[in-house]
Amino acid sequence: MNLRNRPSSLIVLMMLLISIVVADTVHASDPSAYFFDMTMGDFPDELTAAQEQGKKGIMLFFESADCPFCIWMKNNVLNQPRVQKFYKKNFLNFQVDTEGDVEITDFNGKTMRQKDFTRINRVRATPTIIFYDLKGRELTRYFGATSSAKEFLWLGEYVAKGIYKKMPFLKYKRLKLKE
Repeated sequence: MNLRNRPSSLIVLMMLLISIVVADTVHASDPSAYFFDMTMGDFPDELTAAQEQGKKGIMLFFESADCPFCIWMKNNVLNQPRVQKFYKKNFLNFQVDTEGDVEITDFNGKTMRQKDFTRINRVRATPTIIFYDLKGRELTRYFGATSSAKEFLWLGEYVAKGIYKKMPFLKYKRLKLKE
């Protein structure tokens, strides 16, 4: 190799590495903008919207601002385009601040603060992910952070395909791990 070509080869290599890092960063999308749906906190209205949009149900992500597992989920799972695409297709997805004073209307039409809604739903740890059907009935819940985006997709699939009616999620996850 000619010595005069080495700097240009080095520049090309550096450009390639930079483009890989930038491309990887571009694929992660802010969950606030791309995963969670906007809400006025009126869950009966959200149920109607979910029905009109042909969704399978509503997913609530109960979180607190200082929860490290919630932050991990947002930075490593909910920001993944394949997760966002699947969940946007199948569910309306909303955040609930477990310590929040913002008023919401629950699935039964009762107005209360988010923290009271959290207590009524027996959420004791964050994150807690609860799926509801199109009538506002709880289908299944998951406590804590999933281990990966793949596991979170399995959880969504478990609900969207109605597998929750046949077996617990842990059993479904074990079956998926064998595939």
